[in-house]
Amino acid sequence: MVIVVRSDLPMGKGKTAAQCAHAALECCRQTLNNEKKRLMFESWLQCGQPKIVVKIPNEEELLILAGKAERAGLITAIIKDAGITQLKPGTITVIGIGPGSNETIDSLTSRLKLL
Repeated sequence: MVIVVRSDLPMGKGKTAAQCAHAALECCRQTLNNEKKRLMFESWLQCGQPKIVVKIPNEEELLILAGKAERAGLITAIIKDAGITQLKPGTITVIGIGPGSNETIDSLTSRLKLL
């Protein structure tokens, strides 16, 4: 699983961590009603649930990446903030991609730098 965080937002470390947790949870939730995705989830669990957190410059690039991930058939979770603390309601903060094929995820995210 790769979690992609917008680097142009004024989020504190705790806020960023919470948004990443939302993305991971939503990606896992999406596997519940799909047998193929569920099998990928089970395999990911057995491997120790690896997660990599990277950054992306802005919302536009994040949405482009999300579209590519969806077209590749990957589990994709776009997270929008509730707007209670640091951001305006509906602000897109992160995207979760996976669990899925390492090769497919890497082909989309390997150019991004670690957060």
